[in-house]
Amino acid sequence: SPGKGISQPPLCPPGIKCGGVLSAPSGNFSSPNFPGPYPYETECMWLIVVAEGSSVLLSFSHFELEYHAACAYDYLQVYNGAARDRGNLLGTFCGRSPPPPFASAWHVMAVVFHSDRHVAKRGFAAAYRKDACGGQLTGLSGEIASPRYPESYPNDAECRWSIGGAGGSGPLTLVFADFQVEGGQGCGFDYVVLFDGPTTAAPCLGRYCGSTRPPRTVSSAPHLLVLFKSDFNIGGRGFKAHFYSAGECQEVFTAIKGNFSSPRYPNFYPNNLKCQWSIHLPPGYRVKVFFLDMELEDRSSLTGSCDYDRLSAFDGSTENGSLLGQWCGRESPAPITSRHNQLLLVLHTDRNMAKRGFSITYVGGK
Repeated sequence: SPGKGISQPPLCPPGIKCGGVLSAPSGNFSSPNFPGPYPYETECMWLIVVAEGSSVLLSFSHFELEYHAACAYDYLQVYNGAARDRGNLLGTFCGRSPPPPFASAWHVMAVVFHSDRHVAKRGFAAAYRKDACGGQLTGLSGEIASPRYPESYPNDAECRWSIGGAGGSGPLTLVFADFQVEGGQGCGFDYVVLFDGPTTAAPCLGRYCGSTRPPRTVSSAPHLLVLFKSDFNIGGRGFKAHFYSAGECQEVFTAIKGNFSSPRYPNFYPNNLKCQWSIHLPPGYRVKVFFLDMELEDRSSLTGSCDYDRLSAFDGSTENGSLLGQWCGRESPAPITSRHNQLLLVLHTDRNMAKRGFSITYVGGK
C-alpha cells in the first residue's frame, strides 16, 4: 500500500529454503531472500556432502552481513566436516569482506548462517563443487584419498595435498588406512611422496608404491605435502589416509583442573590413532579423573577384552607406570586417582569402526 515502504525485512515466508543437505557434485546456495535483506532471528545450516575421497571447494560471489568486530550479531561460519566444534571451525565472518575460498579436509563441509533481531543486510551467495584431487587442507584433522577411491585411480593423475598452516602449530601425523598403488623398482611409475613442509622443496619423508602400507609419518613442521602421481597405464585401488595435528592428540596439562576429549568429539574419532594426554601437577598433588561420557568400539566377542579401540590410564608419566584402568565400549568408569602428581591417558584406535569417543575432566587434590 502507498507509503508503507519496507521498514524491516520480511520474515521467512513459506517455501524459502534455509539450510539442508547439498549432495550434488556442485551447486549454489544463498541466505534467505537473497538478494533482498535476510530475515531477523534466523539460523540456517547447509551440509555439503560430496563423494568420499573428494574435498569440497567453497567460494563466495557476494557477501554483506551486519558488521561487528567479533561477528557477535550476524555471522557466517564454515566448518570442516559436519561437527560444530572449535577444532573444525575454519572461520567466522561478517561485514563486507567475503570469506576466502575454502577446501575441506573431508568430503563433508558445513556452513552456518545466523542473524539476530536487529539490522539486516543483503546476505551472501555461495557456490561449491567437489575437487577429487588434492587441495589445501587446514583443519586439525582430516582425510585424503586417491581419486575415485576405492575404485581404481585414473592414469596420468597428479594430486597435491598441502596439509596444515592454519591454527595448528605442532607437527602433523599421517596414517595410511589402505594402500595399493602400482609397484616397481624405485617407485618410478605410480607413487606417493611425502614432504616435510608446504612445498616439494622441503625434505622428503618417503616415497611409496606397491601394496605395503607406508609407516606412520610425523612431520617436524606444522606443514606436510602429499604428492600422488600415476603414469599412463596400470593402476590400483589407490590409498586412503588420515592426518591429525599432534596438538589435539598429544597434550600435556599442568593446570590444577581441566578437561579434554577425544579428537572430533562428539563426532566419531579418527581411525589409526595413538593419542596421549599427560597430566603433570605440582609435587604434593594427586590427579583425580572423572569420566563424563564414553563410547568406544565394543570389546572383542572372542576374548572379552578391549582388543580394538581402548582408553588406558597409567599412574605416572609413561606407559611403564601401573595400569589404573582400561576401557572400551559404552562404559561409565568410576573416578580414578593417581598415587602421585602425574597421570597418563592413552587412546588407541584401530583401522576400522569408530564411535563418539570420550569427554573427561580432572582436578588436582592434596
